[in-house]
Amino acid sequence: MWELLTLLMLSLTYFFWPKLKSRDAKYPNSLPCLPLVGSLPFLPRDGQQHLNFFNLQKKYGPIYSFRLGSKTTVMVGHYQLAKEVLIKKGREFSGRPHMTTLDILSDNQKGVAFADHGAQWQLHRRLVQATFTLFKDGSQRLEKIICQEIRLLCDFLATQDGQSLDLSEPTFLAMTNVISEICFSSSYKRGDPELEIIQRYNDGILHALSQNTIVDIFPGLKVFPNKTLKKMKSCVKIRNDLLNKIFEDYKKSYIGDSTRNMLDLLMQAKMNLDNNNATSNQNSTLLSDEHILGTISDIFGAGVETTVSTIQWLIAYLLHYPQLMKRIQEEIDQNVGFNRTPTISDRHRLLLLEAAVREVLRIRPVAPLLIPHKAIVDSSIGDLAVDKDTNVIINLWALHHDEKEWAQPDQFRPERFLDQTRTHLINPSMSYLPFGAGPRSCLGELLARQEIFLTVAWMLQRFDLDIPDDGQLPCLEGQLKVVFLIKAFKVKVKIRQAWREAQGEGSL
Repeated sequence: MWELLTLLMLSLTYFFWPKLKSRDAKYPNSLPCLPLVGSLPFLPRDGQQHLNFFNLQKKYGPIYSFRLGSKTTVMVGHYQLAKEVLIKKGREFSGRPHMTTLDILSDNQKGVAFADHGAQWQLHRRLVQATFTLFKDGSQRLEKIICQEIRLLCDFLATQDGQSLDLSEPTFLAMTNVISEICFSSSYKRGDPELEIIQRYNDGILHALSQNTIVDIFPGLKVFPNKTLKKMKSCVKIRNDLLNKIFEDYKKSYIGDSTRNMLDLLMQAKMNLDNNNATSNQNSTLLSDEHILGTISDIFGAGVETTVSTIQWLIAYLLHYPQLMKRIQEEIDQNVGFNRTPTISDRHRLLLLEAAVREVLRIRPVAPLLIPHKAIVDSSIGDLAVDKDTNVIINLWALHHDEKEWAQPDQFRPERFLDQTRTHLINPSMSYLPFGAGPRSCLGELLARQEIFLTVAWMLQRFDLDIPDDGQLPCLEGQLKVVFLIKAFKVKVKIRQAWREAQGEGSL
């Protein structure tokens, strides 16, 4: 009996103990490590992950490592090292690790966000980029679609004049419709059952991903009952059933040479592969229905909640700084007026608003910890070795709150993005990567920047935003659920007198 137990322990130790490293190689400082559990007992359990990892830099430096189970993870918290990972050696670190929860979400790494480096990821990323290129100009111009939805949003807010409401719900509808137009050339109306399904499964997925389930460290434990995995699978099934229905209905009216949206481009690419006799069957599977739906799911998942969250954060900060909000409104009044609505070309006229957008992306980044990368070859960061298959995480929070790079980094100061004369936008630090960088950078950066700027510009042109009558200001602490979410809050919306008068005079 004891002999078998000893053999079992030795076997487990062999598989989970850190592998022998080259004597000549210098590796990042490491947290203490034990057999089987790795560094788990030495990682802080309370508080927010990104803050805990940031605080560990005080002891271990801007790059350090730890082990979770059998996997080594390197944490990077300085911009020079981060840019080496993301840009200079972007290909070498372009992999994605297998994680149980993310494998469920991505149907085993299909799509673009969580797919490992390889032909499938490269193909789908190119097709998504081609879609956004499609919407840059002409009748399908991205700005036109965004403004169409913001107009409907503002029309709804006008019906709530003098009322206090949670802006996240109408904003969610607007941003969902922008993504739906890009993906399917369709949209939803308020109260649409499908919209409620999207919001429900989206909330469920975010909640499940925030649970830090132990199966991501020890995948073998997934054979046991797990409420988080059960919830994740249920939400993913609801999502897939809905998207499958949309996909099947779309196929019935699909025109082969049409290029109206992302689904058209994906289906056209699939047809081209299927019709190419020189292409292997294996390559044809890269655009199977499952792979297409994986990419559509990623765009929906990443393109709505992230933007809604950032808009919410910006409005919350403006409520905390009402004088700043008044100054932005004065800027809009002087440079746009009331005879037209703001456009993207106004970004260099509405400097204070654009600076506020940039500042909120710094102080409350959408993803304080970027999605983990994986080394696909033996590589290095700085003068430190990183072995193949090592996970690498960029702590964006650390980059954006580095006191050596940002004066008073915990203060909301949009003017840091303006020159001394406040007539030009500047980039005050190289330690600013709100959308990542390199081969794995956010595909929707252009879309998100336009949506955030235009939504807030239109709102402030037409409405005064104030705290509710109960005097409750938004909490600025935030909740990390993969996306850094703000706690729900209400805003009192009132039509501006200047706008009302302009409308009475017949202005547009």
